[in-house]
Amino acid sequence: MGDEAQTTSTTVSKEITSQPNQDELILAQQRQIEKEISDSTTLVGELEPISSLNNEYSSDEVYLDKVKDLGEKYKFIRRTRPDGNCFFRAFSYANIERLLSKKEDYNEFYRISEESKDVLVSLGFQQFTVEDFYDTYMEVLKKLKNIENLDEAHKELHTTFNEQGFSDYMVVYLRLLTSGQLQKDQDFYSCFIEGDRTVTDFCHQEVEPMYKESDHIHIIAACAALNTGVRVIYMDRGTEKSCTAHDLPEGCSPTVHLLYRPGHYDILYL
Repeated sequence: MGDEAQTTSTTVSKEITSQPNQDELILAQQRQIEKEISDSTTLVGELEPISSLNNEYSSDEVYLDKVKDLGEKYKFIRRTRPDGNCFFRAFSYANIERLLSKKEDYNEFYRISEESKDVLVSLGFQQFTVEDFYDTYMEVLKKLKNIENLDEAHKELHTTFNEQGFSDYMVVYLRLLTSGQLQKDQDFYSCFIEGDRTVTDFCHQEVEPMYKESDHIHIIAACAALNTGVRVIYMDRGTEKSCTAHDLPEGCSPTVHLLYRPGHYDILYL
């Protein structure tokens, strides 16, 4: 090959390698969209009537029928930021919120939460890994426990869950509790895990990291960890005019109600 041809080949090669990878461009665009959503959406929103969902589906008859069906069963919705943490944030918020008006139940929840760090350590979690998250989690629960006025407690809960530091620590600790539950009962949960992964692998990859979306297995384990049940209302593009409800774990008496739309959870109120 002549010098000129070799130079041309080298130049073309450099141009090819310097061109942006298409996957990287798509990923960068996705991250930018996620950032814009995060910047414009509160972590946990105010109560809104179910009818507010109509604004999102003004020309979509399939979804409008389902919003109508939803409105016959629920009065309000509280939106959460769509950042991959929405299930854990919504579930934690809604569970604590309902306990605020049930003093004995809250005290029992507080007692179990106090013991949870030792349980995680006994399962093999490093104490230094969980300690900061546990301390913040208990700090929030203790502050709410000591507020006698119910309205003030609700306001404090809402304020706390909209402060990024506190809110994210609450999410992280619930992720750790969920991971602990999965590993504690791994004989049961292993049959739900696809691919050649152990329960521990799944927890490290899909449960403990922030911004990882949740599925049935996360919900069932989180419910077991907090000793409660969830009713998830599924609203998607299925041809039925009504939404589908699933109680998790099956046969439970749900105390938390969540709306699921593909990839996202919000809180529902009867």
